[in-house]
Amino acid sequence: MLLLRSAWAAALLCLTLLPSALALALEPPTGRVLLKVGGEISVTNVGDEAHFDREMLLALPQRQTLTATPWHDGTVAFSGPLGRELLAAVGARGESLRLVALNDYEASLPVADLLRYDVIFAMSMNDEPLRIRDHGPLFVIYPFDEEPHLLNEEILMRSVWQVARIHVLDD
Repeated sequence: MLLLRSAWAAALLCLTLLPSALALALEPPTGRVLLKVGGEISVTNVGDEAHFDREMLLALPQRQTLTATPWHDGTVAFSGPLGRELLAAVGARGESLRLVALNDYEASLPVADLLRYDVIFAMSMNDEPLRIRDHGPLFVIYPFDEEPHLLNEEILMRSVWQVARIHVLDD
């Protein structure tokens, strides 16, 4: 079963990253930069990094996730780009991500999570942009209600809020 999941994840990674391999360029941001992505990526727009403003992130395929979290009362509607689409946009070639928050908190997130689950980089909560005081501007949200087994300490540690940087690592 584990071998089948690994093969499925590898095939999905190839299909997911194919469009980014064909991308000619990622336009530079015109607004305030919310996210910087570096490391093992092939598509950049500022030096050896990919910088994204809000409009660029909104241009990626989006998803809304209705879920309860330990940090909110009741079910909340989060929306933002799918993690796997963000990886495709930068031509990510790694196996894990090092997420860095505005306060320099760091956590590791396996790329396999983004391929297997509909993990989003939430930019809105209940149709309102996430402010820094609301865990924004970007908050890693797993589909906890759809996949209840994800509600565990290991995954909660990966649910970083105030994400400012992502470093793609080839472990």
